[in-house]
Amino acid sequence: MTTTTKNVDVLLVGGGIMSATLGLLLRQLDANLTIMMVEQLPDIAMESSSAMNNAGTGHAGYCELNYTPQAADGSINTQRALEINAAFELSLQYWSHLVETGALPTPNTFINKTPHLSFVWGEKNVEFLKKRHLLLTQHHLFKDMQYSEDFAQLQAWMPLVMAKRRNSSQEKLAATYVAHGSDVDFGALTQHMVVHLKTQENFTFLNNTQVTKLNKVKNRAKDNTWHVHLLDKITKHAKTVSAKFVFLGAGGGALPLLQKANIDESQGYGGFPVSGQWLICNNLDIVKQHNTKVYGKAAVGAPPMSVPHLDTRMINGKPALLFGPFAGFTTKFLKQGSMFDLAKSLKINNLKAMLGVGRHHLDLTKYLIKETSQTHEQRMHALREFLPQADNADWTLQNAGQRVQIIKNCEKKWGKLEFGTEIVAAQDGTLAALLGASPGASTSVQAMLTVIERCFSNQVNTPDWQKKLKELVPSYGQSLIENAALLAKVRQRSLATLKLN
Repeated sequence: MTTTTKNVDVLLVGGGIMSATLGLLLRQLDANLTIMMVEQLPDIAMESSSAMNNAGTGHAGYCELNYTPQAADGSINTQRALEINAAFELSLQYWSHLVETGALPTPNTFINKTPHLSFVWGEKNVEFLKKRHLLLTQHHLFKDMQYSEDFAQLQAWMPLVMAKRRNSSQEKLAATYVAHGSDVDFGALTQHMVVHLKTQENFTFLNNTQVTKLNKVKNRAKDNTWHVHLLDKITKHAKTVSAKFVFLGAGGGALPLLQKANIDESQGYGGFPVSGQWLICNNLDIVKQHNTKVYGKAAVGAPPMSVPHLDTRMINGKPALLFGPFAGFTTKFLKQGSMFDLAKSLKINNLKAMLGVGRHHLDLTKYLIKETSQTHEQRMHALREFLPQADNADWTLQNAGQRVQIIKNCEKKWGKLEFGTEIVAAQDGTLAALLGASPGASTSVQAMLTVIERCFSNQVNTPDWQKKLKELVPSYGQSLIENAALLAKVRQRSLATLKLN
C-alpha cells in the first residue's frame, strides 16, 4: 500500500447538496482556494441527496403542518414556519444567481412549480387549519396562501384527491393552497453544481474514497490544520490530505466522522437513526392526474418528518407520484451503511444522553418498529385517506433514505432528541459538521452561509466578501422576516428566474 500527501485549503467530505453548495460558495468568494471533495460511493448524490431518498419538497412551511405545532391550550406557534420560509428564500436567490450566470442549466432540470397544499378532514383538524391560515397570512411571507372549505374549490385544487369524495356535510374538509410551491430534485441539483465545480481550477473530486482517520496538527507556522487519512476503496491506495478547513457533510455519516475528529464541541452528541419507505404509483394514467403536493397531519406518535403526503415529483426528468413516507426503525446511519453504525456511535461522552433518549422515547421506538412491520394493505389504507380509489395493484413499496436525528445532553432528562439540523464547529474554525435532517436540503444555502460565517470569520467581514455575498444572495445580512419590501423584491426575481410564477 503506497501513501501520498496532498495539501488543500478546503476538504469537503460527502458528495451531497451541502458539500456542493459550500464548495461552490467558497469558489465564488475566493477563486484561489484549493478545494477537494471526497465521496465513499461511486458517484455524488447517491445517499441523502438522491431524489428517491428525500421528500423532494422545496420546504417553505407552506404545507408542512409539523412546522406549526399546536400546544395543549390550542395556541399555534408559527415561528419555525417563518424561519424555514425565509431560509428557503435564500436558496431560491442563490439558485437564481447560478441560473443567471450559467452555473446551473435550465431551471426545470432541477426545480419545478408544484402547488403546496395542506389537506385535513374532521372538525377539529379543520379548525386547526383555519386558525393556522389566519395566523400565517398576517405575515408577508405567507400572504399568498389561500384557504377553502368549499368542495368545488378543493376539487379544482386537487382533482385526483377529490375524485371519489362526496359533497357531504357529514365530512368536513379544508385545505390551504400556495401556487408558487416547488418540487426540487436535489440529486439533479447536486449533480449540476458538482459538474460546474469540476470545470474550475484547483478543484478535485475523489469517488470511492473513504475517510479512515482525522488528526489535528500544528504546522511550522503554528496554524491548526487537519491530516485526513483517505483510502481508495477500489485500489486500496492510501493518501493523507493536509487541509486548513474540513467540512463533514456526509448525511448520516457525519456523526461518526465528527466522533473521529474528536473536537471538544462534539462531546455529548449522539444519533437516532430512522428509515423511510415510499409507496410509488406505477400507473402513468394516475400519475398524470395529480400535479400538487398534498400534505396531511402526522399520526399520533409519529416523528415530525413522517408527515404523510401525496407527492408529485419530477425525478430524472420524469413525472412520478409518491405517497409516504412510512418511517421505520433501523440501526444503520446510511442507506448503504452497516447494521453496527448505532452501536459504534456509543461513546463514554454520549452514553448518558443516548440512554436518556432511549428511556424517554420508548413509545417512538415502538411506533417505528410497528411501522416497519406493516403489510401492504395497511399502507394502502393510509393512502386511501388521501386517495379513496387507490388500487393495491397500482402501488409498490420502495425504500427511501436514512436519517440520523440529533441527540444532545440534557440536564433534566439526560438527553434530548431533536428533529432538525445543527452545525457543530470547532472553536478555531478549522472543522465543521452538519448533523440532523429536515428541512435539510431546502435550507442548504442558509446552513452553508452559517458555516462560512463561523469558520471563515476573518474573510467574511471584508468588503470584498461582503460585496460578493450580496451578489450571490441579494438579501444577505438582512431579515426577510422583518423586511416585507425586500421579500417582495427578491421573491419576484426568484420566481421569475426559476419559472415558479
